[in-house]
Amino acid sequence: MAQSSKGSIKRGKPSYFMSILGVTLVLFLLGTIGWLVINANKIAKNLKEDVNISAYLRGDLNPKDSTALVSYIGQKSYVKSYVYVTKEMAKKIYNSDGNESWESILAENPLPNSVDFKVKSSYLNPDSLKIIKADLEKQTYVSEVKYPEKFIGKMNENMRNISIVLLVIAAILAAVVIVLIDNTIKLAMFSNRFLIKTMQMVGATRWFISKPMSIRAIINGAISGAIAVVAVLLLILLAERYIPGMKAAHDNWSMFLLFAFMILTGIGITLFSTHRSVVKYLKMKLDDLY
Repeated sequence: MAQSSKGSIKRGKPSYFMSILGVTLVLFLLGTIGWLVINANKIAKNLKEDVNISAYLRGDLNPKDSTALVSYIGQKSYVKSYVYVTKEMAKKIYNSDGNESWESILAENPLPNSVDFKVKSSYLNPDSLKIIKADLEKQTYVSEVKYPEKFIGKMNENMRNISIVLLVIAAILAAVVIVLIDNTIKLAMFSNRFLIKTMQMVGATRWFISKPMSIRAIINGAISGAIAVVAVLLLILLAERYIPGMKAAHDNWSMFLLFAFMILTGIGITLFSTHRSVVKYLKMKLDDLY
């Protein structure tokens, strides 16, 4: 009887390695998609907060009035950053963009002073921008507020479509991950079915039989999750090194939550599948195990 048990244990060990490998690969795929979803949202936010909005001023204001107006705009809750652009600064920007100089035609600088600002990502939508534009144009010293309306509308639409596609892919992949891990664990437990039945036949309780296997499942799930986390982390470091813009979207807290989710998913599904397999084989008749 003891020899039979030892033989069953030995037959079970290789399956543990394969189950760890299988779960690791699946979690790595899940973590990669999760990272892409997180990065898509961060990149979208950074792009939105990089759109410039200009409030053009009427004529040449005295320092007191211009300071008051800049302070008024800067204190708004929707403003992420702002800068006061003088005529001379506007001229330098105009020339640096490769535009033809007007100095041979015009004696005076036709560009107005302005307050250029960027809004927080949650405000970069047509409705909010219309309210902001209407509010600022009510100010005495503001002649006009301009922003790229068509570009913003198209950008929001594209980002919304990309987010939906990524979320659908993530949801489908999450379901596939659960099924794949469950099947992997079932295959691992299949080689232990005689050991489980033998322990039951000699009088061992369900808790006594399932406890060591549940502990092993927790360890295997944690190992798989940890290896997958390291693999995803290496992928992230490579992407941030060679792909422009990826490093700017890096968020330590989001990455921590993703890695914790990967490890907990590996442990949770592995433990659940192992326990379910043990119960299944305990309920089966001996002849059905062959």
